[in-house]
Amino acid sequence: MALVRRRQPKPETGYTSTVFADLAIDWVQAQTKPWFLWLAFNAPHTPFHVPPEGTHQQGSLPAYTTGMDPMPYYLAAMEAMDYEIGRLLDSLPEETRDNTIILFMGDNGTPSQVAQVPYTAQTVKGSLYQGGINVPLFVSGPGVSRTGIDASLISPTDLFATIVELTGESLPEIHDSRSFAGLLTQAGTHRSFQYSEMDNGTEDAWAISDGQYKLIEDAQGGQELYDLSSDPYETDDLLQGSLGAEAAAALAALEAELGVIRD
Repeated sequence: MALVRRRQPKPETGYTSTVFADLAIDWVQAQTKPWFLWLAFNAPHTPFHVPPEGTHQQGSLPAYTTGMDPMPYYLAAMEAMDYEIGRLLDSLPEETRDNTIILFMGDNGTPSQVAQVPYTAQTVKGSLYQGGINVPLFVSGPGVSRTGIDASLISPTDLFATIVELTGESLPEIHDSRSFAGLLTQAGTHRSFQYSEMDNGTEDAWAISDGQYKLIEDAQGGQELYDLSSDPYETDDLLQGSLGAEAAAALAALEAELGVIRD
């Protein structure tokens, strides 16, 4: 691969996750003032491959070839990324690690080749179904007193305002970024709606949810409506039958908010 630094590509033969972690470790160790690091691994990702020995627990894997079960290779890449994150954290002096807030977020669902039931190849990465857009977000560090799962609606755009507020500045909301820093210490509400969209040159569609009901709409006017509380894997399109009063009201509210967002 080629590693681009300051717009200059240079050949790189190391394992990507290891190279990224090495760069991060070297950069952090060179800092003399409070710092912010954005580390974006591209793993786990295709093409399926065997990560370096010692970075995963999938055993002795042969080189991947088309037709083989890709799952062990995908899991190995995930474990190798986790290994490198651990190596980065272990490189921090204890006092630095204790004073560092860590945010970890996925960018999309798994690729179709490793979709697992109840998801399908059509409802994971590259789709607007929950298997494609509902990703993990973990926050840990000083000032984070809550534990467990928070069901608040959060968008990746919210990271900007949240990180600014965590530095001590006051920026509760700017453009489409809304700080969720308050959720790190106490329960509360964040967004009333969560919006996603995709345009891959073939499909142009968008989705909006209020946390319970979710509307998916495409550029041709097609719509699907799901009740995520009773149907989290989106198998029952409510628009294929008669809507009850609650679902009809939710659909109207989702369509109205969608009009505001997309206006």
